Amino acid sequence: MKPVLFLSALAMMMTAGTSVAEEAPRAIVLNQTGLASAGPKLAILADAAADPLDWRLVDAQGTVVAQGRTRVFGDDAASGQHVHQIDFSGARQAGQGYRLTVGDKVSRPFDLKAGPDGKLLRASLSFFYQQRSGVPIAATLVERPDLARPAGHRPDTATCFNQADPKGQVWPGCDYTLDVSGGWYDAGDQGKYVVNGGISVWTLVNAYERARVLKRGRALAEVADGALAVPERGNGVPDILDEARFELEFLLAMQVPEGKSLEVPLGDQKGNAGHYLLTLINAGGLAHQKVGDAHWTGLPTAPADDPVTRYLYYPTTAASLNLAAVAAQAARVWKDIDPAFADRCLKAARRAFAAAQRHPDILAQVEFSGSGGYGDPHLDDEVYWAAAELYATTGDAAYLAVLRASPYFTGAQDTGDMSWGSVATAGALTLALVPDRLEAADRDRVRARLIALADTYVADGGRTGYHLPYAPAAYPWGSNGSILNRAIVLGLAYDLTGKAAYRAAVVDAADYVLGRNPLDRSYVTGFGARPMRNPHHRFWARQADARYPAPPAGVLSGGPNSSAMTDAVAQGMRGGCAPQTCWVDDLRAYTMNEVTINWNAPLAWVALWLDDMGF
Repeated sequence: MKPVLFLSALAMMMTAGTSVAEEAPRAIVLNQTGLASAGPKLAILADAAADPLDWRLVDAQGTVVAQGRTRVFGDDAASGQHVHQIDFSGARQAGQGYRLTVGDKVSRPFDLKAGPDGKLLRASLSFFYQQRSGVPIAATLVERPDLARPAGHRPDTATCFNQADPKGQVWPGCDYTLDVSGGWYDAGDQGKYVVNGGISVWTLVNAYERARVLKRGRALAEVADGALAVPERGNGVPDILDEARFELEFLLAMQVPEGKSLEVPLGDQKGNAGHYLLTLINAGGLAHQKVGDAHWTGLPTAPADDPVTRYLYYPTTAASLNLAAVAAQAARVWKDIDPAFADRCLKAARRAFAAAQRHPDILAQVEFSGSGGYGDPHLDDEVYWAAAELYATTGDAAYLAVLRASPYFTGAQDTGDMSWGSVATAGALTLALVPDRLEAADRDRVRARLIALADTYVADGGRTGYHLPYAPAAYPWGSNGSILNRAIVLGLAYDLTGKAAYRAAVVDAADYVLGRNPLDRSYVTGFGARPMRNPHHRFWARQADARYPAPPAGVLSGGPNSSAMTDAVAQGMRGGCAPQTCWVDDLRAYTMNEVTINWNAPLAWVALWLDDMGF
């Protein structure tokens, strides 16, 4: 089959790092990839005028097809601008070359699209294929020949870390090695992490399960066998599941064999010199936190050229609960596709959950070099998520009992925003979606709380100048991922209620990452007039070395970050940028411009949902 094509010629030239000049930012900003003719349409104008201004929408021939007055939002703390909003949702004629004008300010040309083209979905999912470890990336499956590369870390066989950490504590290691080949590189580095792999797999599989449960034919067709550029096309399995399984196999391989004892820290107990106190435990069934290099590799470094010794890092309760959750989800979804794989997943999920219950306080410590820490001191949400997935799959009373004891189930605690370290909402989304497990009254309560959460997101949109369903005082590391995870909740809330405000808020989130922001920047490579070009990545590193490729299309930047500005580029901006403008397109700016699997996963979820809606 022919490889999927993602880019126009111009976008491909830009992404390939040629000398094509970047467009200047415009005063009127909107989604740079165009808008659905049948959907909501909002543009933003930064202008100091205190009163509404006249706007016009003109077609490619210069004919005025709509006009009105701006809505003055006023001073907007997130952007640092005085903001006017232009709602032109009434314009519904599909076409190319539209422009918005306000006085002498003119938007760049944009399209009103009659229907989705699937390009963003396919590109965002291709990211995962190109992050694969242990296999060569084939030129026939990517958009440019320079993106092909040899297999990295094949095999990826490692024993437990048995060296001194940066604080001088010597870790005891273990008496075994595991072959943990495969899986996805997590981000711009070449570590592989169970906690981040877990939420990323869940998101992709949930996108498929949502379409299957709700019988959404368009969505199922877009991720069906043969729809995506993956090596497994033609095997009779939906391609999105083939991609997810590649990571699932890695997650399963990270489980500690039965009968193995390990010394691990319990809680945050420390002794002499601030070293952690270690306790010998029966570790069988737990999942190792990660596999990664003993120290950071330089930029750039192709995976196949990585010379650094790799280690397994001790198992944690959070990693084990992630494995339990996604393996249980997989057991449910693959039951009729591959019963043997489903059975293997369910056995692993049960073992991991039981091991986590035996050892509820093995926390990830972040003192190691060469890989991310993913420290998480609060695990009640992981327990809830894993129990929800296991109960949705099995109906076992023991898992229901764990759910009923959780404050997230009783409503004593909100599930909150979804992220790698906050996963209660993932459990709630599964309980709300999967039929015939919970009693009707319990399911109704879960759904009502999710809808209430969606209402808070919609309300946030009304409090922001750029009408974004996200309104923190400061923007965190990975803000774009946070925004798109909110869009998942909003999308399912629309599925459950049909309330137009939820659908519009999903569009708002997508519009923001694709250009409707104060930087007039598409945060997705290869999409829009001003796309991100220089992610923090060890292989897509043309900015650092012309022998390396520029990134493929469909890669999402972490986005503005005004709260954790620790890299050298961000430090120079600290205190001088409004939250939504604390971003620069620079490979060195890892706190603002890194890319990760757990940010691209909600991008793909949202792209599929919007395509399913006809947008």
